[in-house]
Amino acid sequence: MIKDFGAGIALLLRGFKLVFSSPKRVLIGALPAVITAVLMITGWALLFAYIDSIADWLTGFADSWSETWRDVVEVAVGISVIAVTLGLSVLLFTAITIMIGGPFYEYIAEEVEDELGGVPGAEQVGWWRGFGVGLRSTIMLVGMSILFAIPLFFCGFIPVVGQTVVPVLAVCINGYLLGIELTGIPFTRRGKSFKQRRQVLATRRAMVLGFAVPAYLLCLIPLAAIVVLPAAMAGGTVLSYRLLTGDHPVAQNG
Repeated sequence: MIKDFGAGIALLLRGFKLVFSSPKRVLIGALPAVITAVLMITGWALLFAYIDSIADWLTGFADSWSETWRDVVEVAVGISVIAVTLGLSVLLFTAITIMIGGPFYEYIAEEVEDELGGVPGAEQVGWWRGFGVGLRSTIMLVGMSILFAIPLFFCGFIPVVGQTVVPVLAVCINGYLLGIELTGIPFTRRGKSFKQRRQVLATRRAMVLGFAVPAYLLCLIPLAAIVVLPAAMAGGTVLSYRLLTGDHPVAQNG
């Protein structure tokens, strides 16, 4: 497990090397991310502008409490909302960027896989197909993230556990989901479904976490995703190539 986790980190570093060795890849990969960044910054500005109203609405059950306890609960809920939204933002940023820049990232994936040996009979994803696949997987992944976020949200109020274990679990879960997103294009080029992608990645969870968790944490840095995402896409392509052409079981089409 430790060896696989380290191998995953190495794949992310390789992604940075593959992208930044070519100024063209950097530009192609960053352009869709810049557009998404503008959209996400606008969304975050609206969230911070109305966070007091949102927290007040979510804590309506505490209206009859003393002012001190009501304020404490509102602050806690406000922080939790921001934390959950931040976690979802990385997934949404990646998903929206991939949907907007499908052809750009398909170009990067194709170039990376050509360097690795190529993909015989690879399917052309195209913008509309990539948008559709990306939208469907986004809905599924965001839905899964919310399902995990709900119990983690309430566990966050548990002393000690809520400040230690819960954040680590949240990062690992969202990181893994990010890893599923970042491998979408190479799997789609091989005609693999979303279900098959999850099955294949599940055979090497530690490797996926080693690759995706650092990428997720880097994307939490404001605007860093603009340069991290293209590298992570390249690293996800290498990860997919390794799992789909190695000696690990791969789900059949259907």
